[in-house]
Amino acid sequence: MLQRIQTIYLLIAAGVSAGLIYAFELWVTPDDIKAFAADINYVLAAFLVSALLSIISIFRYKNRKSQFMLGRLNIILNFFLLGFFVYQSLNLSGETAVSEKGIGMFLPIVSIVFLALANKAIKKDEDLVKSVDRLR
Repeated sequence: MLQRIQTIYLLIAAGVSAGLIYAFELWVTPDDIKAFAADINYVLAAFLVSALLSIISIFRYKNRKSQFMLGRLNIILNFFLLGFFVYQSLNLSGETAVSEKGIGMFLPIVSIVFLALANKAIKKDEDLVKSVDRLR
């Protein structure tokens, strides 16, 4: 069923991963050059894979276990992205290469929150189906 709350959560997570990466910069260099996720190929690929996993997970509504598994895999991918951004901001401190950190570094956190909410709703649906099956 596409009209469940987890569909909304997964759509928001896909929108954050695919759309907001073009709106918010990751950091600003000392030369006032804004670095977006689209400028770095592997970061762009990770964000787009995250969005793709969210979209695929939406259409796996008939198989809640695989939907839940795709959500967990997507959360792990976003944790890797977040870890990369933390490493990047701690490793390149001061005025060496990254002058100002941008809000785009926190996009994986927003995505993780919505993916966790979606997984919670998927788990709730699975528990409801199991409880109904016990009554038959």
